[in-house]
Amino acid sequence: MSCHPYAVIAAQRLLPVLRSPDADAAVRRASALLAAGCRAVELTTSTPGWADAVRRTVPLSDAHGRPALVGVGTIVTSAQAEAALDAGAAFLISPYPAPEVRAVALRRSAVFIEGGFTPGEIASAVRSAGAAKVFPAHVGGPQFIRSLKAVLPDALIIPTGGIRPDEVRDWLDAGAAAVGIGSGLPADPGELAAVFAALAGPCCAGCSGGAVGGVGAGGGGEGPGVGGRVREGRA
Repeated sequence: MSCHPYAVIAAQRLLPVLRSPDADAAVRRASALLAAGCRAVELTTSTPGWADAVRRTVPLSDAHGRPALVGVGTIVTSAQAEAALDAGAAFLISPYPAPEVRAVALRRSAVFIEGGFTPGEIASAVRSAGAAKVFPAHVGGPQFIRSLKAVLPDALIIPTGGIRPDEVRDWLDAGAAAVGIGSGLPADPGELAAVFAALAGPCCAGCSGGAVGGVGAGGGGEGPGVGGRVREGRA
């Protein structure tokens, strides 16, 4: 039994977003993240040669030998969605509402985390797939997430944009399932592993490695969106 991307992301609680100068740099950084205890990572279409980077990262494993879950972000066209899925992407993410990407995800039974900023955009994404990316998150702050969760209590919400690693806990406490981080993560392998270990919680029943971040991982009980609220089918 393989883990649904929602379960892995919610257990990991921090989703690295890689905007790299080229495919080689993206693969190197993704490899370092996987070795540090990360399992789900988001590459982006802003990286030149991004599809090649996805194909080269998909076969990799995390520190526990589990297959990497490689998502592709900044997906805004049907062509990008098709290319990402053909390269082996486990999930797609858009920065704003993208109806044509939603259509591809529906047709190919793919996991799609649609972006939005207004309550209406976020609610639409949640109605479609149970999850939404909130971007740019720093504009509304953690209190905005707290307000959204009051009316969308079962939604898996991933705020991204302008959030520093030392602020992640504030967003999680406000109700975020996980937080997208595009910069500021340490380069030192030990420090990077400590970041994931401090945040990670238990994954799903089919995950042989227990907590995503490894032995000693903190963060407590089941992350938002895990369990009955994770949709195992189309997203």
